[in-house]
Amino acid sequence: MLPATLALVDDDTEYCEFLAQHLRNQGVKVQAYGDSSDLLADIEPYRFDFYVLDLMLPGVDGAELIRILRKRTQAGVLIVSGRLGPEVFAEVINAGADMYLTKPVTFEQVELAIRAVHRRIMTTAKTATAWKLDSRRSVLTAPDGQIVELSPTDLLLMECFLRAQGEVVSRDQIRDLLGHNNAADSDNSLHATIYRLRRRIEKVTPLAVPLQSQQKVGYQFRAPLVAA
Repeated sequence: MLPATLALVDDDTEYCEFLAQHLRNQGVKVQAYGDSSDLLADIEPYRFDFYVLDLMLPGVDGAELIRILRKRTQAGVLIVSGRLGPEVFAEVINAGADMYLTKPVTFEQVELAIRAVHRRIMTTAKTATAWKLDSRRSVLTAPDGQIVELSPTDLLLMECFLRAQGEVVSRDQIRDLLGHNNAADSDNSLHATIYRLRRRIEKVTPLAVPLQSQQKVGYQFRAPLVAA
């Protein structure tokens, strides 16, 4: 089992190019970055199903990049690096990586590691407790039991995502729902509304917020969501 999309971040251009091609030959849609800052500057850096990272990177170093990713996504994270030592392993695992491989390593070994991590993540995801929306009390309960108190606007958004059942909700749908009729201001207002909802959730739970943007389309709640 391989992920559908994968971000590869490594400043070794030749290694990155050939590993990306190997994974593409297996049907994975790979986006390669030579710098961690390039990934974070992407319009949707948290959209990928899996991340393969080096540790010694220009810009944000690998361990810090893991911590940043873990605030936004539960996707698989595999470290493939030439850095050695037990303290390195402890550092990346504590930061949130799922597995660590030491270079030199074959493309086939990287592929096997990706398959193993992704299979475990998908199995766990299927059995994970869903997020629960209680419209009467205006609260969202995270899988870890933490309760997010919702504003009236937040509740309208979450009820919209509940009806969508994992499908993408278009920007136009959300604009209509929130009564944003001024086209000139609606995009900024929409982004601000989604941002506030994300921050409200992040303040009460360490879990990754499953509310993700879909470029030029809309937003998606990428986790099981049920009515309480």
